[in-house]
Amino acid sequence: MANTNRPEDFLDRVAKGDFKPHTALSNMALSYYQDDRNYFAKSIFPTCKVPLSSDSYYIFDKEDLLRDNWQRKPEYGSVVPTVLSEHTDDYHCKVDQMIMGISKIRQTDLMRRGLPATANPRIQRAKAIATQANIHQDATFAKRFMKQGAWTNQKQGVDTTPGAGQFYKFSNGNSDPIAFIDERKTAIHQATGRTPNRLVLGVNVFNALKLHAGILERVKYGGSTANPASVTENVLAQLFGVQELHVLKSIMNKGEFGADANMQYIGDPNAMLLAYATDAPSTEEPSAGYIFTWDMLGDGSILPIQVYDGPQASHSEFVEGLMATDMRKTADDLAEFYYDVV
Repeated sequence: MANTNRPEDFLDRVAKGDFKPHTALSNMALSYYQDDRNYFAKSIFPTCKVPLSSDSYYIFDKEDLLRDNWQRKPEYGSVVPTVLSEHTDDYHCKVDQMIMGISKIRQTDLMRRGLPATANPRIQRAKAIATQANIHQDATFAKRFMKQGAWTNQKQGVDTTPGAGQFYKFSNGNSDPIAFIDERKTAIHQATGRTPNRLVLGVNVFNALKLHAGILERVKYGGSTANPASVTENVLAQLFGVQELHVLKSIMNKGEFGADANMQYIGDPNAMLLAYATDAPSTEEPSAGYIFTWDMLGDGSILPIQVYDGPQASHSEFVEGLMATDMRKTADDLAEFYYDVV
């Protein structure tokens, strides 16, 4: 008899005694997937899809582009031609892989119990692979860009009188976060001609700013009894004068398989990054960083997922995901990193 969900078929199966209910709920389960809005890597620096796993790109030197090369034309002659220096750098997209298995033996039993469509193992595995791809990209971003030594220009927060390469921690009552960010934006603009438009905050930095007296003073008259003023990411972006403000909210289990969970924020919760970046790949303006992503299949997919049978005796299927990226610092002078901010 066909396995349908029509009431008459259901009653017929009950009457014949061959109805074996699936004993797990079909409308709820505990799946600790994170909110996609928590992930940050792909929202800070632009993703550049590339047809080759390795290649080069041009860099036109700012020294020549930003110099005044106009000269008074001599009588009967011409000025010396201006030189526009250029060089190249390379990207290398290495392939990362994740594989998850499906037991055909267990699936046979579950299907005979009336496995709900929501428990389709292929869909579950594909979602898990895609979710962990986000975790992997955030972890790679944090290792490449959100640590000491990643950028030439970096500063440390301190509670004592700041010296060279230091500033007051934002948790210190003597700090003035808005004045500090304005000062650093001005310095980067003077060095590059671009004003930083991205501010990346660790969770503890974000929390400290929400309680900072100088921030609260600026927003306290902006609310009402029904809608009291609050310090949000959008409010901070406006106060700091940046196009985008991102908080590093994604987490990951840093414990080994089988060990107790060790849940940690992926990005340093006490760090901050100020940078200029484009919204999309551009040949007309620089960007502090890029995420080069190899289009392996040539169809625009950056995370191809396939299902295939395992060895015959294994009675298994495997779901595989592939991803090849190179997160690259492309303009070191367009960003500054700050640590021990709180």
